[in-house]
Amino acid sequence: MGIAVLIGTEKGAFLLRTKEAGRTDWQLSGPIFKGWKVTAAARARNEQFIVATASHVYGPMLHVSGDLDRWDTVEDGPRYEPGRKLDQIWTLVPVSGGIYAGVSEAGLFHATSPVGPWSPVSGLNDHPSRSAWQPGLGGLCAHVVLEHPDNPRQLWCGISAVGVFRSDDGGQTWHSRNNGIPRAIPDRDFPNVGTCVHGLAVSRNGILYRQDHLGLFRSDDLADSWYKIENGLPSGFGFPIQVDPQSGAVFVYPLQSDEYRLPADGAMAVYRSGNGGKNWVRLARGLPQRQAWASVLRGAMDVDGLNPCGVYLGTTNGTLHLSADGGDTWQGGFGLLPRILCIKAFVL
Repeated sequence: MGIAVLIGTEKGAFLLRTKEAGRTDWQLSGPIFKGWKVTAAARARNEQFIVATASHVYGPMLHVSGDLDRWDTVEDGPRYEPGRKLDQIWTLVPVSGGIYAGVSEAGLFHATSPVGPWSPVSGLNDHPSRSAWQPGLGGLCAHVVLEHPDNPRQLWCGISAVGVFRSDDGGQTWHSRNNGIPRAIPDRDFPNVGTCVHGLAVSRNGILYRQDHLGLFRSDDLADSWYKIENGLPSGFGFPIQVDPQSGAVFVYPLQSDEYRLPADGAMAVYRSGNGGKNWVRLARGLPQRQAWASVLRGAMDVDGLNPCGVYLGTTNGTLHLSADGGDTWQGGFGLLPRILCIKAFVL
């Protein structure tokens, strides 16, 4: 068994690989797509790897590989019709019926294979509330897509700064699901949008967890309603959130307020909940604790699903940190990379 961690940065992608189950001996290589912004990565159900890049000259593009070493560019990638601009692919998510790409200007595209053709998901892209959609600080972006573990026709999409939408019919129609979430940008005509979801994750029993601009939340009813789960956290503000598919443990990286967006007291720490968010444990052994002001973006944390769970974390300062024991201890020292935008761990 081996693991490959693809690290997407502002100036290319890097690969961190190990061939041993203990996840202690790693080799870093790269950059791939040198100088290009690497914004998302995934492994499709057909085992192909897929990476999204963005360029001020060439725009957003997709690339596929069978081995993470040789890459081919997708000719028929996601494209809007004239009148709506697509400047970045924020997420790539394999599902039972193919793969979704979440983009900005916010919308979804779907393909049965990574090489396309890619088709717009009109039920979301042309939603009746579209006129009320407002961008967050990172733009108007569809940055997360989830599929229910037991019902492939049930999907969720998170859009900043709009909220969460759910589809119960395989992506044909979508409905906002934000009850219990404070509105960041209220709209008189569409009161169910205007929440700013930063991250969204689902456990294998269908419990949803949501890192929002205005707090950390959980839903036990498929996103029909939400309630706060912040007991033991230094702040409810943050960006990434991940759930270990084996144990159900939830991982977040809190930051001190919307105003500062920095770790509390200049000390890096991941927080883990093993009981569905009832309380949280601070995990910092091996992470920098003095003058450590690194933030973590929404796509820059991942878990590998092994037992024990591996957790992978990349910072805006270009440092990479990983844990092979569910966050109890951390390794670092992998060099100083460009600003890290996304991380995806693949078990090979």
